[in-house]
Amino acid sequence: KALAAKWPERNATSLLHSVQYLLPTVYVPPGGTWGTGGSTPLATVDSWLGTPLPESDGPSELILRYLAAFGPASVKDIQAWSGLTRLKQPVDELRPKLVTFRSAESGVELFDLPDAPRPDAGTPAPVRFLPEFDNLLVAHADRTRVISDEHRAITNTRNGGVAATVLVDGKVAGRWRLVRAKKAVTLEIEPFAPFAASDRKQVLAEGEALLAFAGEDAEERDVRFV
Repeated sequence: KALAAKWPERNATSLLHSVQYLLPTVYVPPGGTWGTGGSTPLATVDSWLGTPLPESDGPSELILRYLAAFGPASVKDIQAWSGLTRLKQPVDELRPKLVTFRSAESGVELFDLPDAPRPDAGTPAPVRFLPEFDNLLVAHADRTRVISDEHRAITNTRNGGVAATVLVDGKVAGRWRLVRAKKAVTLEIEPFAPFAASDRKQVLAEGEALLAFAGEDAEERDVRFV
């Protein structure tokens, strides 16, 4: 309304979108809360944090923050996550602060922070239920280490959606969803291939733990393989 009052000759919705596209903004409560919908309230970052954003002289800090969360990663991985291009030179300038590796599968150079945790290759990977759009599947350019191209075609929709998935031994092995009906909630699990007996037992146990959280108020809870 304030924008429309200031520029009455302009389309108010377009003015609103211009603010969203040109200014750093954040989603603020109550938008994005569990199980609720409706319009999403926004605020400028400066007003929400109570301090102006510092001036940036390049993507170096962004690259380091990315690697702290998702390294080891390639230059293409960083670009895919950030939406920025031509990051090879900034990454090269950061080499004195980084350690490098080579992917055993592709030979691509990977970068990471020197003190970042890197578990041994033999570390067990327990069953996990990932939400939609989980960063494990969207924060890198190449995800074949955790999901095959065949399964990615199933989990990724044409309009950019990424399904909630089940990890077995660190790899995507199926999809899941919650189905609510009155006071009951069902966790439906769709394996991409039949689970081994031991894996099925672990998936069931982890699914029951998920239901205890997501269906806390339900009178009836059930895990179903479909």
